[in-house]
Amino acid sequence: MIRRTGIKDVAQEAGVSVGTVSNVINRPETVARATRERVQEVIARLGYVRSESARQLRAGASRIMGLLVLDMGNPFFVDVARGAERAARAAGLGVMVCNSDSSPDEEAEYLSMFVEQRVRGVLVTPADATGRDLSLLRRHQIPYVVVDAVVVDEGGEGACSVSVDDVIGGEMAVAHLIDQGHRSIAFVSGLGHDRPQIRDRWTGACRAVAAAGLPPETMREIATDRLDVSAGADAVASLLGLRERPTAVFCANDMLALGVLQALFAVGIKVPEEIALVGYDDIDFAAAAAVPLTSVRQPAVEMGRLAAEMLVRETMAEEDAEEHVHEQIVLQPELAVRASSRRRLTP
Repeated sequence: MIRRTGIKDVAQEAGVSVGTVSNVINRPETVARATRERVQEVIARLGYVRSESARQLRAGASRIMGLLVLDMGNPFFVDVARGAERAARAAGLGVMVCNSDSSPDEEAEYLSMFVEQRVRGVLVTPADATGRDLSLLRRHQIPYVVVDAVVVDEGGEGACSVSVDDVIGGEMAVAHLIDQGHRSIAFVSGLGHDRPQIRDRWTGACRAVAAAGLPPETMREIATDRLDVSAGADAVASLLGLRERPTAVFCANDMLALGVLQALFAVGIKVPEEIALVGYDDIDFAAAAAVPLTSVRQPAVEMGRLAAEMLVRETMAEEDAEEHVHEQIVLQPELAVRASSRRRLTP
């Protein structure tokens, strides 16, 4: 069987991205003249013909990709959306951003809406950690990329994904606190272990404790039912109610950490002199807090960009009847050390 020339062949031969080829075809005015002419010459030489009927069948007339996140009140997801929008625009697409508010029911409603609108594809951070709702997209042949998680749906099918190694992130956060001399650390976990990301951060924290040769009870968990500032503030009452007050707190995200910081100030407890504090995500507000917050940095903009580019590649492969192989990209976190954790206890 003779293999038909695809858009990736054109991009490779012309030395440009798939998105640039797409722009030459669909929005030529957005591409520099020299680049446009080079791509058009390759298209003519290779005999590439876009299957318009396949495009219509694949995605209708939509030039929109959906983005469904857990909480648009969290700046982390705003940054994810920013990265996704930049990559989508480069491919001549727009982004419809929706917020599930961490609710599986709302997630299911938005996914149904995406299907009704015949979006080009979907970027999603699942509210249902099982990925059950994502089977709807598969049934309707709408490609999707999982952001900030790795999900296998009920049928055992995988998907493209972009995530961060949260085990490493949790480990580096607690290893830092241990290096500062702390031997009693609380983990404010937000939604407990309902989220794989949070479960991995706890796993990493416990791994750091074990690696330091410390007993498991060095780490104690304080669970709340949300992942926002008010939940972090509420967690302080539980924190102060412990028989032995921890000397350090590691929070599952920066929003929780900012709430903890706020509530500790309200009761006159100094950070980091009395309690050290580490967050996760490294949102812009972390460095700008009254006490600049040490945080595990996730490359949120990069995650959004990579996810959108993966989705574009998958939709292009389907339009050109080419085989697509799912890929899972795992990025590495970094620790941004600031004033909230810089203290060495006296042994």
